[in-house]
Amino acid sequence: MSTDRRHFLQHLTLGGIAIGALPSALYANETSTPPGSLQELAALEQSTAPQSQFDTTWLQKLTGKYKAVFDSPEINGGMGVWRAGMWATHCRDLLGAQPTELTTVIVIRHSAMPLIMNHEFWDTYDVAKTFKVLHPLTDKKTRRNPVLMTAEDDQMPPTFASYALDKQMERGAIVLGCNMAFSSMIALVRKKDKLGGTEAREKTLSMMVPGVLLQPNGIFPVTMAQHHGCSFVAAS
Repeated sequence: MSTDRRHFLQHLTLGGIAIGALPSALYANETSTPPGSLQELAALEQSTAPQSQFDTTWLQKLTGKYKAVFDSPEINGGMGVWRAGMWATHCRDLLGAQPTELTTVIVIRHSAMPLIMNHEFWDTYDVAKTFKVLHPLTDKKTRRNPVLMTAEDDQMPPTFASYALDKQMERGAIVLGCNMAFSSMIALVRKKDKLGGTEAREKTLSMMVPGVLLQPNGIFPVTMAQHHGCSFVAAS
């Protein structure tokens, strides 16, 4: 095993899966920092609210015997997403959990919003530079979303490549994003492309990973998943 790969695996496993209280940072504004006042929070909620109603039908899918919600407020190299994949794998391998018995919910919020954006978005808007993200295995500069990396294109270990966000979604994982923090992604488009609010939002949405559902804010799906029986995991 190479030194880089050993470092990567140790960094992931030593981080562990912490189960406990909700983090205190709830929202992110267009600079990816929590709003400083109730007025700022209210203005942000009003400015980012879409015209259509949010899709909450995912709640009806929380029926598995083994179910957990992975709260991911930080990019942290994509560790929150990979920990969700590890948990599902261990449930299958160690407990014999069948697909119908297993429900994984991943909530991307606060500063982690770039993780729901595709490689084109990361490359076009140089996300890694803005958010100070390095390749999780080599610690070198990258222009690609770490949670969408593959073994073929990014030299990811095959096991962890199988934990990629899109791969987990193909296996039934539910991925939810904070609509309020999504404004930080829209801000990148507005700044670079000089677009108005509506145009910028639509363009940003077109580069979001297919299947991700935006929710009013990040805390709503975290608490609703727990209300429907999911164990809470502080994943990043």
